[in-house]
Amino acid sequence: MKFRKILDEINPYVPGKSTEEIQNKYNIESIIKLASNENPYGCSKEVQKCFTNIDIEIYPDNDCSKLRKLLSKKYNIEEDELIFGGGSVEIISMIAQILIEQNDEVITCTPSFSSYYSATKLMNGKLIEVQLKDNVFDLQGIKNKITDRTKLIYIANPNNPTGTIITEDEQRNFIEGIPQNIMVVLDEAYYEFVTDKNYPESINFLKQHDNIIILRTFSKAYGLAGLRIGYGVASKKIIEQLNKVRNPFNVSTLAQDAAHMALSDVDFLKMVVNNNNQVLEYMYKELDKLNISYISSQANFIMINVKTSGAKFAEKLLERGFIVRPGFPLMDNYIRVSIGTIEQMRQFIKVLAILINEERD
Repeated sequence: MKFRKILDEINPYVPGKSTEEIQNKYNIESIIKLASNENPYGCSKEVQKCFTNIDIEIYPDNDCSKLRKLLSKKYNIEEDELIFGGGSVEIISMIAQILIEQNDEVITCTPSFSSYYSATKLMNGKLIEVQLKDNVFDLQGIKNKITDRTKLIYIANPNNPTGTIITEDEQRNFIEGIPQNIMVVLDEAYYEFVTDKNYPESINFLKQHDNIIILRTFSKAYGLAGLRIGYGVASKKIIEQLNKVRNPFNVSTLAQDAAHMALSDVDFLKMVVNNNNQVLEYMYKELDKLNISYISSQANFIMINVKTSGAKFAEKLLERGFIVRPGFPLMDNYIRVSIGTIEQMRQFIKVLAILINEERD
C-alpha cells in the first residue's frame, strides 16, 4: 500500500508519559505528572454533575447551541462567530484545510506548539519558523518573512513552551501591519492564567480586523483535557468556511455540557488561577535560592534551565517519580514543568535541588 509521501516528514504527536507507564518501568508507586500542563485541581464539582445524566445513545447537538449562547453572551459576540472542536487542535487542522494549498507558506516562531507544523505539512504547505527573541514571539522577524506565498501566521499568546506573552500594543501594531489576505491565528490556550495587565483582549480586535481567528480551550484552566473541547472566534465569513470542513457531531454531549457548567462556575476558575499564581511565585523564590535560571511565565508551566541535557535530566527526574517535558527546539538545556499543587511543587523542588547539586559537583 502506498501512503502519502508527505507523511515521511511528519512525526506522530508524542504526549507526556502516563503515570502507569512510569510506575511499571521504574517500579515506583508515587508519580507526580508535571508534563502536560493539566489542571492539578481537576474540574469543577458542578461539572461532575454532568457525568450522571447523559443520553449517550443520542447524537450530540451539532451546533453546541447551549454553549454557543453562553459564550456569545460572555464575550458580547454573535453566535455565528463561534466554532467548536475537539480541543483547539482540531480547529488548527480545520484552519489549515480551508486556507493552505500546495507550497503556500505559514509563518510562526520556534519553539512553539508542534501542531502548527503537522497541520501545515498535511496540506503540503511550507512552515517558515522564526526564532524567538528573548524567549518571546519575534513579531518583526515574522513580518520580515512575509512573501506573496504567505497564507497564514500563528501567534501563541502565551507561548507554549516559554509562557511568555506579547502585549496589546505589540499585537495591535503587528496585526495592523499584516495584509488582509493573510490570516492571523491567535492561539490563546492559556488565556485564563494571564495576570499581566498589558495582555490583549483579542476578541475586541475582531471589530476592526476580519483576518484573525482566536483559539481557546477548556483543557487547561477548566480542567477538561480528557473531554477534548475548544473553540474558535472569528468573523461569520471565516466560520462559514470552517464549518465546511468540520466533522459532524465533532464535540460530544458530555464535553458540551461540561464546558457549559465549567463556564458557569466562576469561583472554581478563580481558585485555579489564584493557586497557579501563588505556586508560580513559590517556584520563582525557590529557584532563585538555588541559583537556577528560568523563564517567568504567564501560564501554568515554567521553563527551567538545567544547564545540561534536558532529556537526560528529565530521565533522572523520571527515576524519582516526576514526569516533566524536555526536547524543545533550540532549548536543549531546558525542561518544561507544569505547575502542580503547592505540595507537589515542594516535593519537586527537593528532588530538583539534589539533582542540580549533583550536576554542579
